[in-house]
Amino acid sequence: MSTIEQQAPATNLFSPLQPPRRYLFGPGPTMVDPRVYTALAKPIVGHLDPYFIQVMGDVQQLVKMAYGTSDGATLVISGTGSAGMEAAVANFVDPGTKIAIFANGYFSDRLTEMAKRQGANVGRFEKPWGETFGDDEARDFIRREKPKIVAYVHAETSTGALQSGKAMCAAAHDAGALVIADCVTSLGGLPVEFDRTGIDIAYSCTQKGLSCPPGLSPMAMSRRAMDFLSSRTTPSRSWYLDLKLIHDYSTVSHRYHHTAPISMFYALREALLVIAEEGIENRWERHRRAHQSFVKGIQAMGLSFHVPEEHRITTLNTVCVPKGVDEAKVRKRLLDDPGIEIAGGFGPLAGKVFRIGVMGPLATEDNVQFFLKEFGKAFKAEGYSA
Repeated sequence: MSTIEQQAPATNLFSPLQPPRRYLFGPGPTMVDPRVYTALAKPIVGHLDPYFIQVMGDVQQLVKMAYGTSDGATLVISGTGSAGMEAAVANFVDPGTKIAIFANGYFSDRLTEMAKRQGANVGRFEKPWGETFGDDEARDFIRREKPKIVAYVHAETSTGALQSGKAMCAAAHDAGALVIADCVTSLGGLPVEFDRTGIDIAYSCTQKGLSCPPGLSPMAMSRRAMDFLSSRTTPSRSWYLDLKLIHDYSTVSHRYHHTAPISMFYALREALLVIAEEGIENRWERHRRAHQSFVKGIQAMGLSFHVPEEHRITTLNTVCVPKGVDEAKVRKRLLDDPGIEIAGGFGPLAGKVFRIGVMGPLATEDNVQFFLKEFGKAFKAEGYSA
């Protein structure tokens, strides 16, 4: 036997891929529409092929619909939501830039870390995980800090809290600052209203409210943000995430920048078409109704929520773990049978909350009732009685 044959893996030891059936009720990834899986199987073309350039253009137009913007620019980063976050920071935050961050969860902490790595002068307004910022205190913070960039998380995945950004954006613009908004958990499931809110730079992901596999980060930029980019006299410190280069490749000259993941663009285009055909406002309303039904069922079980009603994300719920219940055991029971995935808390919320997503195809009355029934059975098996 040759050395090559000895080193070659025995292919008969690897069984064919057969992922288990899961109901993805976690914070993401979410369930994927069958049409999106079909799109993923389409033959690829080159990343400079006229057909793919058209696909990118289609996606950019559809992303405008999801964000609620008709001005500025939209593009898609080849990378997950964290790549979108890093692109936003790397292109608008330079060494010494003053950035004001509203910090009330894990992903505002990640924004902080990225800004520090860019050498920024970081000012943080901190609140406990799950709390939100009032309009007056947000305005006072921005006036006091006098930043060049303001950053906040619209829908905080770690806590389930929804943050209004209108007062922040207005105060930031009065101070001559640009606003970065993390829309990872909100895009596609609830209104972002990019133009009406006054956001300048927003990023998201594909695997939550858009009901698509992970791998891309849709972004939107206002005219103010685009003017800032065009006036830069030094390049971004990140070559791969340089938004000027990516915008030129995807929108202007179509000159080679990187090899885009063609199949994922197919998938995102189809996922956005599914949303457009349903109607974006109809989709928001469907998620709102599913959330109301979910809340009613959870409260009937005698359980409570970590976030007050007026500040809850309709697509992602943080349900408090009652005393005496091991949340990890409840989650394991759900995963073992019937294959329901939910997530626990982390950071200061570790062991204290369940993070339960009701998004995309699962945001229906039948699916909510299915989940509530199985959730109740898992609790009962752990000795909890509603």
